[in-house]
Amino acid sequence: MATFLTSNAVGEREDLSDVIYRIDPDETPVFSNAQKETTKAVTHDWQVQELASAADDNHVNEGADYSYVNPTATTRLSNVHQIAAQAASVSNTLDVVDKAGRDRETAYVKIIKAIEQRRDIEKGLFKNEAKDASDPRKTAKFLSYMSNVVLESGSSVASGGNGSAAATMSGSNDALELADIENAMKLAYEDGGQPDMLVLSPANKVAFSNLSSGSVATNQIQMTAPREAAIIGSVSLFLTDFGTLNAVIDRNATNTEILLLDSDYYAIGHLPGRMFSVSDVAPTGDATKFAIISEYVLINRAPKAHAAVFDLNTS
Repeated sequence: MATFLTSNAVGEREDLSDVIYRIDPDETPVFSNAQKETTKAVTHDWQVQELASAADDNHVNEGADYSYVNPTATTRLSNVHQIAAQAASVSNTLDVVDKAGRDRETAYVKIIKAIEQRRDIEKGLFKNEAKDASDPRKTAKFLSYMSNVVLESGSSVASGGNGSAAATMSGSNDALELADIENAMKLAYEDGGQPDMLVLSPANKVAFSNLSSGSVATNQIQMTAPREAAIIGSVSLFLTDFGTLNAVIDRNATNTEILLLDSDYYAIGHLPGRMFSVSDVAPTGDATKFAIISEYVLINRAPKAHAAVFDLNTS
């Protein structure tokens, strides 16, 4: 007698897992490590105070009158808010039918769109863009505030350090050297900064690891467990003459530049209720329409606290 097999039967239920696996990268270490501020206007202003150089020997004679020297005036910096939007339309039927891996489709899509938007913001922070009168609602990015720059080769020119002009890239690039990182740290240290994040593209992280695994292997400590108040992201510690850097891999970073950031001196600002907020759109059919909105600004609190290496050819 023939055995009745599942291939002959009708009515076997589909075995579809209730777990949805995301393989697209969504790590955003620069955004995630930024302090967050609530701002009040489209243009956000802040002030930077620089101290006078230290005197060689500060002393006065007994009974002498003082020498009156006023402090250096503060420098006023500004940046504008940029609007990021991810919109979607979900049919009302799809929203209510039984689905694997999620309940309401609208709620699931809102989460996915917010993750995508955070990734978009992260990638945009690496663009070489300054404030532009012809496109007044784009926030100036990190490179337009960088004045402490080490050039690996070529004749690139750093920006003015205030977000008003982009850096000028020469297109002549060379391989990363550990001395580039040390010299960039030195520039920031001399200006009062102490960067704690070395932001590397995957290719530059490989190049960095290859360099630091030889004669200076003792300078790199691999972190395998989270630390209190640690930098968010996959990191290793690199000890320099001017402080310790958390070498952070960022899929959105470019191969031609490396950023050394002081996480105490940059922030992401946003207008009230305008960070990954849901904006419902009036329906025009049998569907639910909405957009995820962020109106954000990069606040580079003290540009000289950071540094960069330009003109790399890592691939």
